[in-house]
Amino acid sequence: MPDPRVRPATGEDVDAVADMWVALADEQRAHGSHLLAAANRSQARDLIAQYVHADGVAVATRGSVPVGFVMFHAETGFYETDAARGVVDNIYVRPDLRGDGLGSALLDYAEDALRDRGVDALAVEALAANEAARRLYESRGYEAHRVTLERSAENDTHSKDDA
Repeated sequence: MPDPRVRPATGEDVDAVADMWVALADEQRAHGSHLLAAANRSQARDLIAQYVHADGVAVATRGSVPVGFVMFHAETGFYETDAARGVVDNIYVRPDLRGDGLGSALLDYAEDALRDRGVDALAVEALAANEAARRLYESRGYEAHRVTLERSAENDTHSKDDA
């Protein structure tokens, strides 16, 4: 049975979700994200509105107030694949409400919606330094699939001869 605290987002939720997206992006800076949170609110709001229109956003609420959100989509692309993949793009719960199962309820909602769309595999990304997010996803059966390695362009610790 779906969690009654989670519902599909509507157009009326777009601004609240955009504000939470800024909070999420700002928090991710502590884990190594390069994304500028407030500077990207307008672009994020536009994307959120598109996701709402495509039934790809759900909100967790306290009463009628959104306090968390999840964004998700079924992947489409240029290449033929042997599995249809659903992607959880963003998940956020207000910090003072974490630990109450809302993050899991949002993830449940997204996974169920993606399964209903016929996906064979589910994917979610987390910054390597975000141990809390990684613990949540790993506890749900997610495993590392692809690893992105990054270094500073100013870092010159290797020589071209090493390559």
